[in-house]
Amino acid sequence: MGGGRRRGRAQPHPRGGTAGPGGAGAAAAGRQRLFGTGAVAVIAEPPLWLRPRAPGPAEEPRRKRKPRTEFALKEIMSSGGAEDDIPQAERKTVTDFCYLLDKSKQLFNGLRDLPQYGQKQWQSYFGRTFDVYTKLWKFQQQHRQVLDNRYGLKRWQIGEIASKIGQLYYHYYLRTSETSYLNEAFSFYSAIRQRSYYSQVNKEDRPELVVKKLRYYARFIVVCLLLNKMDVVKDLVKELSDEIEDYTHRFNTEDQVEWNLVLQEVAAFIEADPVMVLNDDNTIVITSNRLSETGAPLLEQGMIVGQLALADALIIGNCNNQVKFSELTIDMFRMLQALEREPMNLASQMNKPGMQESTEKPARRENPHKYLLYKPTFSQLYTFLAASFKELPANSVLLIYLSATGVFPSGRSDSEGPYDFGGVLTNSNRDVINGDAIHKRNQSYKEMHCLHPGDLYPFTRKPLFIIVDSSNSVAYKNFTNLFGQPLVCLLSPTAYPKALQDQSQRGSLFTLFLNNPLMAFLFVSGLSSMRRGLWEKCQDYLRKINRDIAQLLTHSRSIDQSFLQFFGDEFLRLLLTRFIFCSATMRMHKIFRQETRNYPESYPQLPRDETVENPHLQKHILELASILDVRNVFLENTLDDY
Repeated sequence: MGGGRRRGRAQPHPRGGTAGPGGAGAAAAGRQRLFGTGAVAVIAEPPLWLRPRAPGPAEEPRRKRKPRTEFALKEIMSSGGAEDDIPQAERKTVTDFCYLLDKSKQLFNGLRDLPQYGQKQWQSYFGRTFDVYTKLWKFQQQHRQVLDNRYGLKRWQIGEIASKIGQLYYHYYLRTSETSYLNEAFSFYSAIRQRSYYSQVNKEDRPELVVKKLRYYARFIVVCLLLNKMDVVKDLVKELSDEIEDYTHRFNTEDQVEWNLVLQEVAAFIEADPVMVLNDDNTIVITSNRLSETGAPLLEQGMIVGQLALADALIIGNCNNQVKFSELTIDMFRMLQALEREPMNLASQMNKPGMQESTEKPARRENPHKYLLYKPTFSQLYTFLAASFKELPANSVLLIYLSATGVFPSGRSDSEGPYDFGGVLTNSNRDVINGDAIHKRNQSYKEMHCLHPGDLYPFTRKPLFIIVDSSNSVAYKNFTNLFGQPLVCLLSPTAYPKALQDQSQRGSLFTLFLNNPLMAFLFVSGLSSMRRGLWEKCQDYLRKINRDIAQLLTHSRSIDQSFLQFFGDEFLRLLLTRFIFCSATMRMHKIFRQETRNYPESYPQLPRDETVENPHLQKHILELASILDVRNVFLENTLDDY
């Protein structure tokens, strides 16, 4: 997917050697994927636990420095005896360790100088950084006794190395969108916790060491959230809460409020799902919303669909007052997972007896690489959009997901052009120059801190798939396909029934339908919990509904060909079927029938009688409602009302 691939390096692992969770087999898989393409950038000011430590006077990240081995040896001599008492071999061990440690810090600090967009500029730098950390991790394992005696290596220092490797894997996941690297990050973070590498930090009167520990917890929580390890998240939150309480009690700090905010954000994030699935013992079942092998409806033999593949996605979040954690809103989080496959256990596939290392990638493992943009300015958004457009491979699709506050036109216009209907909000903090914000009050000017439909016209030169979740999503209904390339816009309702409006902080209902349609169906039906057996029964029935929706689309004689051009890609096929299920559900639901703006729209328009108002699909929805015993909230004879 764009760009050439290099063969990667073996990666360090906390259980020794250079493998991932599955030993040598997983390392082989890691070598296959290490230099894949992709990029993610999180815009806006990061929380304090994600910010890089500011370099001190003697630590300028852009200037190469000589390793501080001489200083380290002086420290050893002062604490471990005279210099002549140190055997030459042990002295060399300490010197080599100091060199690797210093080099690793230089490379790690340099990561923040890498370009946030583009797919090739950062690959070689990540490779060098992984190489040094591989050597450092193996070196401290092989020479632990000498380093303990001569260097005074402490357990929290080992924990810091492991934490940095975990961060490398996490950021490499962001760059490649390959979920297997999340598992690698989880392995290192878990090892730190299991081996209590940071357990002695609280005994030292050094608040900066405690902050390292707190940041480790916060980063570990992010990885667990992305892997849906909610049981671990809850344990980590409790431990982090205790650590923050101890930290603020012992030290007079200025960051207490910010750390408490971290706890509040993650607690709200955990509770964002409106429906709980319960086991028989009332424990909560963790459901995954990534694409599984049976997730997308299969194409019938002989179906004529396009061969386009989703290659890039921009996931943009700019909704005020929505639950977020780590500059990731709940809507962004849900869409992120909807555009990824289930993590594959590389060890189970690669670490089999007689299995040789292969340079071929596992089948069907590509995820589209993504940019995550939290509250970007217009210039930032356009920069990333242009970079993604530029590097989009042939026969590929660019997806733009906009979850943002609506911006409405300031006055009536005589024309109906692509800049006359408003759009969605972009961040104005860094784009206001010389009082330009005042101009928007004049009705002769268009909103400048807004992504208008016309702003996307240049990018319709390539296949473009747009999802707009906003109170002014209908602005994008007025598109014009200037270049004849496949173009589809899925548009959320612009308003919801009053009974559902109070839930907006927990994420948009429209995005929830695209991420987890069954949970969204339960929510609009007034259900807040369900037993696992019934959940699985409903999921099976929903898969049948998706198969039938796919047939409705491909058998339609009046549907716009753009829909069929995108239908060959599994991710886009699933999004389209879920969109139609969402639209059909809302059109049949009693409380949604009050206003037409409660319904999703699309560009081009779907043939209603063949899709969202098809009697066969409506019958399926009523049957699903009957399984859940909520048929009373849906209209029985919907066609008579049109």
